[in-house]
Amino acid sequence: MQWVSYYIDQVRPHFAAKDDNLFLTNAGDPLKTSYLTRAVREYIEAAGVKIDGSCHIFRHSMATLMLENGADIRFIQEMLGHARLSTTQIYTKVSIEKLKEVHRNTHPAER
Repeated sequence: MQWVSYYIDQVRPHFAAKDDNLFLTNAGDPLKTSYLTRAVREYIEAAGVKIDGSCHIFRHSMATLMLENGADIRFIQEMLGHARLSTTQIYTKVSIEKLKEVHRNTHPAER
């Protein structure tokens, strides 16, 4: 929240838009999915990363990291706006090592 407050107080006032959109382009226009997709794709290519995707990478990474750090999959499902839990289960890929760690730390037979 500290960074969002800083953005609102220090950065955003320099833009001309007078609407309710929080984040704006350098031209002061509301950010659109196409703008973000293009910008992220350019950064991915410039970094030499050889994977397809753009903004979707952030959704996938966020969901996977939250799941690996103990978030309940039902909360992740809600955040992603998935109607069915099966969609979220497919969407988040958990490493086998993380699964083994969770098993070691939580399964009664391991205690």
